[in-house]
Amino acid sequence: MTIDPDCIFCKIAGGEIPSKIFYQDDEVIAFHDIRPHAPVHFLIVPREHIPTLQDCGEHHQGLLGKMVALAPKLAAEQGITNGFRVVVNNGQDGGQEVFHLHVHVMGGPRPWKIG
Repeated sequence: MTIDPDCIFCKIAGGEIPSKIFYQDDEVIAFHDIRPHAPVHFLIVPREHIPTLQDCGEHHQGLLGKMVALAPKLAAEQGITNGFRVVVNNGQDGGQEVFHLHVHVMGGPRPWKIG
C-alpha cells in the first residue's frame, strides 16, 4: 500500500494528526470535515494514497464501490435521515484541495452554508 509522508490524509489515517474519526477498517477511514458545508459533513478516505480519481484503475473498483456503499450506512449512523450528497472533487479544476482521493458525504436540514 502506498503512503505519502507529506499527505495530511495519510497522516490522519496513520494516527499522526488528530481527527474526529468515527469509522475505520483495513481499507478506509471516515472522519468529520474540519470545514463543514452542511450540518453533517464527513469524508470517506482510503488508507492507500491515491492522489485523484483519475489515478484509479480497474483494480480500485472494489475500493471505490466500498466507499460509495459505506456512504448511506455512515450517513444514517451520523443522524442523516432525509437525504444526503456524495461528492468527489477531482483535480485542481474540479475543486480538489487535498490530493488524496476522498468522498464527501453531506446532509442535514437545509439551507446549507455552501452547495
